[in-house]
Amino acid sequence: MMHSKFDQTLALAGIYQAASLVKQIANTGSANEAQVETSIESLFRFDADTVEAVFGSIAGVSHGLRVLQQQLTDKSRRDIEITQYVISLMLLERKLARRPEVLDEIEKRLKEIEAQFDFFSLNHPNTFAKLGQLYKDTISNIGPKIIVSGEQPYLSNETNASKVRALLLAGIRSAVLWQQCGGSRWQLLFGRRAYQRECERILASL
Repeated sequence: MMHSKFDQTLALAGIYQAASLVKQIANTGSANEAQVETSIESLFRFDADTVEAVFGSIAGVSHGLRVLQQQLTDKSRRDIEITQYVISLMLLERKLARRPEVLDEIEKRLKEIEAQFDFFSLNHPNTFAKLGQLYKDTISNIGPKIIVSGEQPYLSNETNASKVRALLLAGIRSAVLWQQCGGSRWQLLFGRRAYQRECERILASL
């Protein structure tokens, strides 16, 4: 893949989109279904030729681009909770990169889940349950665990809990993609303005 700022920004937006959707579900019990589906679908784009193809289109990650832009632009409106999720997802991706056996297990299980799409759609509760269990069996054992804050009635709902875990898995997938495109936390720390400009440029094209 080309290591362009465009690709890095899309991949980074994928992380922010997943983190934002996790927060929404944990606090309200729901999130935009199309945005959730785009994030979850990225888990099954094994052989995508471009970063854009991982998300289906630029529009598929437009929510993440807007969240990223706001986080980079407006300090007064910066969401610390989303930032914490993003940092945690990046840390988990780095740990996962050193565990090839876990990566192999995740790929194997994802392909098994994909094989059942003739019976259960991508957004079927059964699919979320299997993805949530996959997260618990693999990522949760790597640590540190991501503590999701929210309203207890929503967090204790098993379907919501599975969606949250599935989205965290999707966030890690985007973090892997970001690393593959040459992204790093140092770039995000010292190159915020470049990502901000690229967000603005991409969003203006939609």
